[in-house]
Amino acid sequence: MAPLVELKSAGVSLGRHPIIDDVSFSIEAGETIGVIGPNGSGKTTLLRVVATLIRPTSGGGAVLGRNLLSPRIREVRPEIGLVSHHPALLPELTVKENLTHFTNLTGDQSGGIDQALVVVGMSDARSRLVSACSYGMQRRLEVAWLLMAKPKVLLLDEAKSGLDVSAQGLIDALVELTVSRGGAVISVSHDSGQLGGTAFTRILGLEHGRLQVVE
Repeated sequence: MAPLVELKSAGVSLGRHPIIDDVSFSIEAGETIGVIGPNGSGKTTLLRVVATLIRPTSGGGAVLGRNLLSPRIREVRPEIGLVSHHPALLPELTVKENLTHFTNLTGDQSGGIDQALVVVGMSDARSRLVSACSYGMQRRLEVAWLLMAKPKVLLLDEAKSGLDVSAQGLIDALVELTVSRGGAVISVSHDSGQLGGTAFTRILGLEHGRLQVVE
């Protein structure tokens, strides 16, 4: 069975400045990878390559069986979940309207919005504008969406930063659920303590755009 994610000497450069350089790794179904690196080391760029949002400028790879350099790579995006520094929500819509909007975009008619809000502890806030929600509430809302979306590849970019203990537990639960379904998870942080309580298959270091095995 092919890896869910495989990078082969992948690089991204801005002009002559390499942001990530000669990055190679693969992740199989059911695996989790933690990546630790200082600010500016290329962690976010690495995740955006795997999320198919940035095209490698050198090397290549594949995500969910699609070549990263293929024009068809966009087809796998509905199966990728990305939790980045800033919640990707629509502030002018309510909590429930945001989830409805996302399900309409992906064509997911399975429902489950109310149940997902109960799981993340936001059922009482379903009519609140996202602009009036705290950062922690917005992160919970993202988790609710991912619980519904069931991504095969889950990407976490400093996902626990600024969250209380209960919200951090939701991130851990989301990781465990993704892995239990045969998905794969990549979590990046500048702080190893923020990667979470998950037993990672591998911990990698990223510095100056290059990966190294930590453990």
